[in-house]
Amino acid sequence: MPAKFDAKTFNPVAFGKYVDAIPRVRMNALITSRALSPNEEIRTAFNGEQTGKFFAVLPFFGRLDGAPQNYDGATDIEPGSTTTYERGVVVTGRARAWTEKDFSHDVTGGVDFMGNVARQTADYWQDVDQDTLLAVLQGIFAMNTAKNQPFVDNHTYDITGGTDDAALVGPTTLNTATQKACGDNKGSFSLVVMHSVVATRLENLNVLEFLKFTDSNGIQRNLTLADWNGRTVLIDDGMPCVEVPETTDGAGDGYTAYTTYVLGDGAIDYENVGVKEPYEMGRDPRKNGGEDTLYTRQRKVFAPFGISFTKAQVASFSPTDEELKLGKNWALVSEGTGAAAKVIPHKAIPIARIISKG
Repeated sequence: MPAKFDAKTFNPVAFGKYVDAIPRVRMNALITSRALSPNEEIRTAFNGEQTGKFFAVLPFFGRLDGAPQNYDGATDIEPGSTTTYERGVVVTGRARAWTEKDFSHDVTGGVDFMGNVARQTADYWQDVDQDTLLAVLQGIFAMNTAKNQPFVDNHTYDITGGTDDAALVGPTTLNTATQKACGDNKGSFSLVVMHSVVATRLENLNVLEFLKFTDSNGIQRNLTLADWNGRTVLIDDGMPCVEVPETTDGAGDGYTAYTTYVLGDGAIDYENVGVKEPYEMGRDPRKNGGEDTLYTRQRKVFAPFGISFTKAQVASFSPTDEELKLGKNWALVSEGTGAAAKVIPHKAIPIARIISKG
């Protein structure tokens, strides 16, 4: 029997399963992509045994390095050791509630307004998650200290300064961008998320190849997934696009700058660390003649691989999206502090962006 939307009979567990089962309408390609990967260490850091934690510093193990000694029977073998870096991860908490009046139900002949809220809850939270993740990506590309700048500079391929077609994505753009970011490690990239304007240009150039499937009648059809230079392409108009105004001296025309993100599998560690009551109903029989309110809450971690949250400017136990966008709240994973700090090689981080006019 379906759970009633009433403070006495509401079953939050059943409601959560109901929400998860409802088909999601919006694309939100970034949040549902292979770029997000679960992380057991993060899950353990924020489990119920460590109540109250919103920030954790986790070890991030470096790779073996150092030059080998000559093995000639006379040279001592001097041992080295691995480097253990430190990585800060933070939980973002979000909450939202919706209220529907009994009178609305009565004057519309029994329309289930709260049921309509329930059907849209999953889409709503997926939108919120994508906004949070985009804020994280904006923040890491806003880092501007000396040790972090090489990541920002090399992992950004901005072609908006080019003239005509040179400012637009083309057949070689992706290959150049990934090589600029990670050099011989460019094969670590597997996913591209772009605005439909950018995708349409590539389609017109016959650069995108849409994946196909054969239905039960033997008819071949295109999927919504495409391929670009061996990378899976997701098309989502939620990707950033910024209007750049014409210069005051008239030397430069206005244009729209589109950001395309290029990511590797598992580029973002993701965990839903949970809350005590993710869904809860409240009823006030007095206000407005009676009304029900659905309260929803969540706490999640979005941690870019190889990049640490510093909490340099966070006012509460959960960073806002605006705080996530601050470059000072992010830094490459490092060992030590100050000028002596050793950061991980930026080539190891499979996160890059292309900025183009289309």
